[in-house]
Amino acid sequence: MKIGYFADGPWSHLALEKLVKCDYFEICFIVPRYDTQDPVLKEWADKLSVDFLLFKNINHQDSIKSLQQYNADLFISMSFNQILKSEILKVAPLGFINCHAGELPFYRGRNILNWALINDAKSFGVTVHYIDEGVDTGDIIEQSVELITDQDNYATLLNRAIILCADLLYKAVLKIENNSVIRIKQVDKHPVGFYCGYRRDGDEWIDWSWSSRRIFNFIRGISKPAPCARALYNKQEVIIEESSIIENSPSYIDTPGTIVGKNSDNFIVKTGDSTIKLSKVYFASRQERKINFSVGQRFVNNSDSMILQLISRVSNLEDKIRKMSTFNEGDLE
Repeated sequence: MKIGYFADGPWSHLALEKLVKCDYFEICFIVPRYDTQDPVLKEWADKLSVDFLLFKNINHQDSIKSLQQYNADLFISMSFNQILKSEILKVAPLGFINCHAGELPFYRGRNILNWALINDAKSFGVTVHYIDEGVDTGDIIEQSVELITDQDNYATLLNRAIILCADLLYKAVLKIENNSVIRIKQVDKHPVGFYCGYRRDGDEWIDWSWSSRRIFNFIRGISKPAPCARALYNKQEVIIEESSIIENSPSYIDTPGTIVGKNSDNFIVKTGDSTIKLSKVYFASRQERKINFSVGQRFVNNSDSMILQLISRVSNLEDKIRKMSTFNEGDLE
């Protein structure tokens, strides 16, 4: 079977290695993301003596004509980032498939592992599916689900998902080779499912009125290698890499974000319901691991800081207007 490989990042490296080791499969070209041009994939292309193709618009007629010349049987997407339209989906006779780190039809879309942790999901899935003109809506070929525990964070899920995706893709391609695929329509698993959006700069800020559990999930959900959770302390941006749930912490009313306890390594912070323990906390500007917080001081939400800044600016403008009015009145006398 001749395979065209459209890919990027660590997801694709291990999967490609497994495919290359199998005598049934031949990689006839590799297409990286146009904006990153993964150097590891370039090394693989050189090692395999296959073309490393760059396409700014994969759906352009010139791109499609170029791909048709390779007579590939199957196209595979592993973290490729261009939307695929109907014409290119018909080029390979056995179809165009994708490996997605989500339990389709749930967790379609982007940044799936982050969202699974943020949503306090008890499991995460990996799905190999045929690509259609929707977003992660094609028929399922293979799917596997693994448990999430409170010891998991983004890094642990990412490492597990990379291995699981490679294994599952290999299994799916073998089924396609053997003509033994039993296609499962996503609507048969759930009539609606759901889609997750792309996470952007500014999505890292903690809202201290959230529950302790929600904050815990948020912090681990965007821990390294993601950007990590953020807060403001004395008008400075703070990075929070790690937190933990305090067993039997009582629920009570107080100001969320207030530091209510500390020791040499951790800080206890009031949340919307109880309290949470924070560790690996440092200023974003200085990357310092230890900050001299005091009990009674407070983290604030980014929105709160913006409001305070606006109030300060309005006050300054009012002072300037008042001074101008006083000056003008003096001129009239």
